[in-house]
Amino acid sequence: MTEPTALRNIAIIAHVDHGKTTLVDCLLKQSGTFRENEQTEDRMMDSNDLERERGITILAKTTSVVWGDTRINIVDTPGHADFGGEVERILHMVDGAIVLVDAAEGPMPQTKFVVSKALKVGLRPIVAVNKIDKSDSRPDYVINEVFDLFADLGADDEQLDFPILYGSAKNGWMSTDYDSPTDSMDALFDMVVKHVPEPAVEDGPFRMLATTISSDNFLGRILTGRITAGSIKPNQTVKVLSRDGELVEQGRVSKVLAFRGLEREPIDEGIAGDIVSLAGLTKANVADTFVDPSVSEPIEAQPIDPPTLSMTFRVNDSPLAGTEGKKVTSRLIWDRLVKEAEGNVALKVERSAEAEAFTVSGRGELQLAVLIETMRREGFELGVMRPQVVMQTDEATGEKLEPIEEVVIDVDDEHTGIIVQKLNERKADMTEMKPSGAGRTRLVFHAPTRGLIGYQGELLSDTRGTAIMNRVFLEYAPYKGAIKGRHTGVLVSMEQGEAVAFALWNLEDRGPMMIHPGDKVYQGMIIGEHNRDNDLEVNVMKGKKLTNVRASGTDEAVRLTPPLQMTLERALAYIADDELVEVTPENIRLRKVHLDPHERKRAAKAGAGA
Repeated sequence: MTEPTALRNIAIIAHVDHGKTTLVDCLLKQSGTFRENEQTEDRMMDSNDLERERGITILAKTTSVVWGDTRINIVDTPGHADFGGEVERILHMVDGAIVLVDAAEGPMPQTKFVVSKALKVGLRPIVAVNKIDKSDSRPDYVINEVFDLFADLGADDEQLDFPILYGSAKNGWMSTDYDSPTDSMDALFDMVVKHVPEPAVEDGPFRMLATTISSDNFLGRILTGRITAGSIKPNQTVKVLSRDGELVEQGRVSKVLAFRGLEREPIDEGIAGDIVSLAGLTKANVADTFVDPSVSEPIEAQPIDPPTLSMTFRVNDSPLAGTEGKKVTSRLIWDRLVKEAEGNVALKVERSAEAEAFTVSGRGELQLAVLIETMRREGFELGVMRPQVVMQTDEATGEKLEPIEEVVIDVDDEHTGIIVQKLNERKADMTEMKPSGAGRTRLVFHAPTRGLIGYQGELLSDTRGTAIMNRVFLEYAPYKGAIKGRHTGVLVSMEQGEAVAFALWNLEDRGPMMIHPGDKVYQGMIIGEHNRDNDLEVNVMKGKKLTNVRASGTDEAVRLTPPLQMTLERALAYIADDELVEVTPENIRLRKVHLDPHERKRAAKAGAGA
């Protein structure tokens, strides 16, 4: 097969669950990337186990297809603002963007987040209205919403004059008219070739900005980016410059890899405009510039939005520490966090003032929960404190500022009252309320990030699971005052051993349990929720007393209410400031920071005095 002569680089932008990854599957299949009889799976770009389980894209990934004599490099971007660090970097690798929008829901907050970044760097978007076959689709309304969104985000006349396609990625078609379905993606391929400009190439020797990093057992660090000028061949000597222009390292490139379908294949030469991966250097990182030894100026890297949420990761010091995980020391945890921060520029890792503890700051609860879940699957044991928002200080007035998020909630009309009430208690301001069709209402709030920690579970309970909440960082604003936290106390184990069904049955009137009979417990571990607002120490190992009159089997069998299922996200949102989540490869437990009751009382008095 002859090598294509033209090149196009595009990103696919969309809100979570609007069909980005399904669209990429379709483009790969219809471009002839696979043989006709080759077995493929759904959502091929979601290669990570967590991505497949959660049905979301976490990491930006690149693939390439050939259409006629044009090679199209496609970048599948995450839709969650929590993974926005990925999005901001990769937008500098592309020259155009396909904005994918659900034909019923229209543009959502995360769409707004990524599109604003794309418009800022000057990309000319193509709007594709997906899921046109849905029963409640309203394409004309959605296109008007998209136009209004672009105008609000400051798009110029050229960006507002966007081409429109309609179709269904699931059924494998796109068309310029939603009343005229086709049987292929040809319209989309043709639109990309016609509308997206060829990559801008600069004169001079080799230069490339690294935008993503990965590692390989054989090749070591692999950095991916778009070549801005010149070309690169294997064994060529290059310099690596930091954002400030300082020399990071100098060495030879061992391999030049390019994307061919889903695979990365070695090539003889990477040319300007193409997206390639380089291997062979040991210190280079994201946002560094690879240059010819004669060049001394780095390429300007886009600054990344600051983290808004931080969490303390501690060595697991519970009585059960080391019984379930293999990686338990502070050195192993620190090395793993530093490695994660290298590849994820939106993450910041620091040593804490507390011994054997580290502060990890990121964009949101989901980003940090994904990191914890990944570490847990790798065999780590750790203790994680309640998320805290990252405050800032206004330099002019000295006023304390906190992060504010825009929250959009779609819910059945009957539940709007309870949502407004609950978010009002959490210091949120409602900015918009409008019908969103089919007996549902869309509510828009500006809420402090502090107030949203732990709200997702409460929202689903209040609305019987019918609400869909989306949130995105908006700005830093003056501190809004204290927000009341959890309304209930917890039941704390006073002994170490295994929980007994009879004891749990007797404690059920105190509140719902979080453990099963036979689970290992220890002093200071949280085993349930107390009905009242204070904590209560209980004994979950107290068995039934037997006498010579009554045998153990004469009473009716103990019937227990199923315990609360504490997932990682729910546990992180549930705990108070004096509690933490113990995460191991096999279990997620809740416990008090101070396991001894006397230490807890002393710490509570010291906190009240402060």
